[in-house]
Amino acid sequence: MYNNKTFKLKYLSLLLIVLLAGCSTNAEQSGVTIDDKIKIGIMLSDVGLGDQSFSDAAFFGLERARDELGIIFDYRELEETGDYAVGLRELAQADNDLVIGLGFLVKEDIETIAAEFPDVNFLLVDDISDLPNITSLTFKEDEGSYLAGIVAGMKTSTNTVGFIGGADVPLIHKFEHGFTEGVKAINPEATVVVEYANDFGNDELGKEIANDMIDQEADVLYAAAGFTGVGMIEEAQRQGIYAIGVDSDQYFLGEKAVITSMLKNIDVAIYLTIASFVEEKELTDRHIEMGLTENGVGLAPIRVTSLSKEEEAQLEQLRMNMIEEKK
Repeated sequence: MYNNKTFKLKYLSLLLIVLLAGCSTNAEQSGVTIDDKIKIGIMLSDVGLGDQSFSDAAFFGLERARDELGIIFDYRELEETGDYAVGLRELAQADNDLVIGLGFLVKEDIETIAAEFPDVNFLLVDDISDLPNITSLTFKEDEGSYLAGIVAGMKTSTNTVGFIGGADVPLIHKFEHGFTEGVKAINPEATVVVEYANDFGNDELGKEIANDMIDQEADVLYAAAGFTGVGMIEEAQRQGIYAIGVDSDQYFLGEKAVITSMLKNIDVAIYLTIASFVEEKELTDRHIEMGLTENGVGLAPIRVTSLSKEEEAQLEQLRMNMIEEKK
């Protein structure tokens, strides 16, 4: 079983070593001082580092930007600040050139802080703001989840699959609707069992919901629920059914269960947005939206099971149809 706190402590210890070594080496080689570098701060989503999903993926994008673009970054987690606004304000006061708020739960607080610091550039990930100094970055989660649903519809033996949402909100509805449409596109007779956990950080709850769905004969489970979804994967593996990961490739969480993952390429999106900021010294687009066409979402490799040549052709045809429909 994965312990989030233990994972986080090990992760942060390793990260500190890498950060110190990387900053020191880069500065020595280039002769560029820290004061000359672009500074970026990020307020992570509710579970923070070690969620093995959303926050970790965003962090990888920042690490890549540090290594390839020469930026430096700082971050805050909700468990240390107790409030999103506290962390965002600290990052804005620290003279960061760009402050990122990760996740739709941050919207209200990032708008409050952005109004207090009108000369600071802000990036809101996973929701849309109309404030002039906030750029919004969103994803077409329904497109990636549609592909996940196709795979689920192909691989179910019981004609029953399950979806677990972390919160009953419009963003997570996009995951659910896309997944359901994908299942029905390839397997119209299949049933999709849906339940909302209203918690992104509870792996035990994820196991409980997964167990209930398995009792209803669901044999492929998909969750958009952060660390709660990790519990779903663990329970799917324990009971010998299939699971589909989310946000990043979660195969390593259940190597006998995870047949693929819906990739929400947050690391790619964060990196490309920072690259644009480094070049332009501002974010000129008020809203950046990334889907299949922009490589914002996709599928991880198929593992544990396999697709026949006919199924591969069907998946690709439906993927291309969706891209054409969205043009």
